[in-house]
Amino acid sequence: MTTHLEREIHEQPEALRRLLNEESEHIADMAGKIRDFDPTFVLIAARGTSDNAARYAQYALGIEYGLPVALAAPSIHTLYHAQPRMNRALVIGISQSGRSEDVRQVIDDARALGALTLSITNEPESPIAQAAANHIWLRCGEELAVAATKTYTTQVMALAMLVGALTGHAEMQTALTAMPDHMQATLALAEGMAEWVGQYRDSERYAVLGRGYHYCTAFEIGQKVKEMNSVTCEQYSEADFRHGPIAIVQRGFPVIVVAPTGKPLPLMIDLLDKLKARGAERIVITDQPDIQAEQKVMLPGGMPEWLAPICAVAPGQIYAMRLAEAKGLPIDQPEGLTKVTVTR
Repeated sequence: MTTHLEREIHEQPEALRRLLNEESEHIADMAGKIRDFDPTFVLIAARGTSDNAARYAQYALGIEYGLPVALAAPSIHTLYHAQPRMNRALVIGISQSGRSEDVRQVIDDARALGALTLSITNEPESPIAQAAANHIWLRCGEELAVAATKTYTTQVMALAMLVGALTGHAEMQTALTAMPDHMQATLALAEGMAEWVGQYRDSERYAVLGRGYHYCTAFEIGQKVKEMNSVTCEQYSEADFRHGPIAIVQRGFPVIVVAPTGKPLPLMIDLLDKLKARGAERIVITDQPDIQAEQKVMLPGGMPEWLAPICAVAPGQIYAMRLAEAKGLPIDQPEGLTKVTVTR
């Protein structure tokens, strides 16, 4: 493995395992605090890739624990200096570096108003980690490539562990322990992608589609394709895509579709048929062997729908990396990007 990015992608199974082994007890304690506080809603402040992890929490906490989750608008706090009513909220700040000033400001305001605050970062001494009353450390080691990979999947894993601890269901805890092995299998299945990714090196426009639990997966894959390949890539819910944006699809237009087993699968299959009729190049990430597409990346079977986003993003990470290699672009340091982006 010649790049930091490829090495970090392949470190993900061990990163997930370390998080499970070293943070499970702490996350269980955090779940107890949340149950005692009994929030009426959750507000999550994040930027970039971390915002995509927050999208996962919208579904996982809403479906499995019945808590509505909103994504914060940090500009309300930093530019307009307003303070929405957050006194009965669980307010979570998610940041890989823990250094986004606007995310920290949301946490500061929430704590001052009496909210229960939690930060999730890979830097326990960072400003965001210190600002919140509670912290979950991702423990995934230093990430040197600009494109976030293992920090994203450990963020989603941490949120899933929190959901499992809140529900107290033993089968959810058991399912969580299998995720490092599922990630290892996912990476092995994605290796064959190198044989065909290069045929898309001249594509300058993409769409990425998901729904339900994989809304976050579509957004994160799209972000990786954009930032590593300097192309236009639009991410949509399958439902939103039908409401007009499908018009962008013309013959040869590449569409990445995230369609594993789950409630949205029949809708995704129907959309794949419509994309075929429009001449799209359908690149499908699925565990369904019978799905027909121009290109298909298989996922391992047996993952519960609520946990599949942890692994389903990995083929998209590898696609973005292999495409950049085929185009001769820098892998670890895409032009014009920095590892830490501080927004205010």
